[in-house]
Amino acid sequence: MFIYSLPLFFTHIGLASPLDLLIIFMALFVLLFINSLFFGGNSQKQYSDNYLLAGWNGGVELKWVFWPFFLILNACLYTADTLVKAGMFTVSSWDDVHLMLLLPIVWWTTAVWRCSSNTNLGVWAACARLLTISVYFEYGLKLLIRIDYPRIFFGCDELLLDYGSCF
Repeated sequence: MFIYSLPLFFTHIGLASPLDLLIIFMALFVLLFINSLFFGGNSQKQYSDNYLLAGWNGGVELKWVFWPFFLILNACLYTADTLVKAGMFTVSSWDDVHLMLLLPIVWWTTAVWRCSSNTNLGVWAACARLLTISVYFEYGLKLLIRIDYPRIFFGCDELLLDYGSCF
């Protein structure tokens, strides 16, 4: 996450400085930590044969909902971005990967927010919630890059079949 998009954001787009984003990031963390202390909810574990349903309902430990999808998501995003930077992936294929990951991200966000009370420390709940918000910020950055700055990211000189997507 943010391996290719954040450097482009700071160097070419320049809407905010690294210090600005760090302050926003820390303020969000503090708000989410306070939220997890006061509005943690009841820790309830539901044993079900269906992992996806139990995660959606908030009946799984936070680490079992957060980490598997977080690692898979970041591997997919890194692979797609690296293939685009190498010129081995077209712009529309890059769009397809992000669109395919969007619905699982919605499930993951809901599951993390509902399962965040199933942890021992409020810090972990705040970190998990902050990282789910960061995924949406990453998607917003990628959408901004895709719409307004495609020539910077996609290497449009090398794309022959999908050159129209670079405008």
